[in-house]
Amino acid sequence: MTLDLSPTPPDLPFYQPTGMECGLFETAYENGLPLLLKGPTGCGKTRFVEYMAAVLGKPIYTVACHDDLSAADLIGRYLLKGGETEWVDGPLTRAVREGAICYLDEVVEARKDVTVVLHPLTDSRRTLMIDRTGEELAAPKGFMLVASYNPGYQNVLKRLKPSTRQRFLSISFDFPEPEVEIAVVSAESGLEPGRVAPLVRLAGHIRALSGMDLEEGVSTRLLTYAARLMASNMSVDQAIQVAIIEPLTDEPDVQQALRDLVSTIYG
Repeated sequence: MTLDLSPTPPDLPFYQPTGMECGLFETAYENGLPLLLKGPTGCGKTRFVEYMAAVLGKPIYTVACHDDLSAADLIGRYLLKGGETEWVDGPLTRAVREGAICYLDEVVEARKDVTVVLHPLTDSRRTLMIDRTGEELAAPKGFMLVASYNPGYQNVLKRLKPSTRQRFLSISFDFPEPEVEIAVVSAESGLEPGRVAPLVRLAGHIRALSGMDLEEGVSTRLLTYAARLMASNMSVDQAIQVAIIEPLTDEPDVQQALRDLVSTIYG
């Protein structure tokens, strides 16, 4: 496959396509189908959604899911304003009303009642029931539900049920090929490609350790952070220490092993 490394138009968020994901997203949108993005942390899932929303000219409501996120946080609740109670829509409800894109980042982290709310929106009904107000909203043609999660973080207590997964089209993401990752990090950081290349080589070696000494490999996001520090004249060793090694592990032995790996790459 030949990769298109042409620059992103200046009015769009930077994103470097790596396959057929853009066409798949557009087709899902045109057919009113929900989409699930699977892949490791920091591999570009969120940027991809932001890019596609801009390409389609759609507003986007992004929700960073967490342990305490409930269905009410997505749908809305009554709030006290000026001595009176007033209904305030949550981000999912606003997206449905406006025909926008709603993106649930790391959906597996949310509470169980969230998936119950999503089910009617991810089948032929495409409806959102607001129990507190008695409304039943039919999603307009322009509405799209996108969710993401990291399969590597799933466990017995936090797992996306098959009954939920099978309601979505799914695209798997991974870290880009080296030449693509160099182009991405260089464009995002302003560091010349020749200086980014060793960072990407380092990332490849670190990712090979994922699942052994490290829970997960270094993300493209962290590489970009390190490159930005280097572009600001911070030394290579210090930039890698604060942007890559420290975020990846607290274990002194593992940190030293990573510093030794840096020495083999940079000499």
